[in-house]
Amino acid sequence: MRTTARLLTATALAAATIGLGAHGAYAGDFAVLEAFPSTAVPGATITVNTTACGPGGHGVGDARSLDAGEFRLSAGKHKEVVVGRFTVPHDTEPGTYAIEVSCKNGRRATGDLAVRHHNRPSGHVHSGVGGSVGPDTTQIAAGVAVLAAAAVGGTLLLRRRASGAQDS
Repeated sequence: MRTTARLLTATALAAATIGLGAHGAYAGDFAVLEAFPSTAVPGATITVNTTACGPGGHGVGDARSLDAGEFRLSAGKHKEVVVGRFTVPHDTEPGTYAIEVSCKNGRRATGDLAVRHHNRPSGHVHSGVGGSVGPDTTQIAAGVAVLAAAAVGGTLLLRRRASGAQDS
């Protein structure tokens, strides 16, 4: 019985610890700035939009983190959305870059843009065995079966001990 109580206590503590990591949004937080595409290659034209500037608003975007400089945002086709564009410089290194917009109404919006190089190698290494081989459904099924058997066996062992049957 004490084992079950310990298990439940540990589960409750873990859930409480995870819950403490979350934080709420505050009125002073930055608004969302959406970038399309959100992952780009050097030379790509990026379109950003936000509702932070309000209907018919205007703003100035800052993409200096990736050496693209400033860009203008103006009212788009949709009500309350402002839109702007900039080009990712050809010499931009791969990584995630912050983009910010300052609106005429005093509000700000932030977003991220991931830059990847399309000429970089990707995928499995085809040089032999081990981690370079693709997924094998037979091995995955065998692993799942072993894990399920361990979970069932552990549960039965805990129930047997909790009922006092360990002496038989």
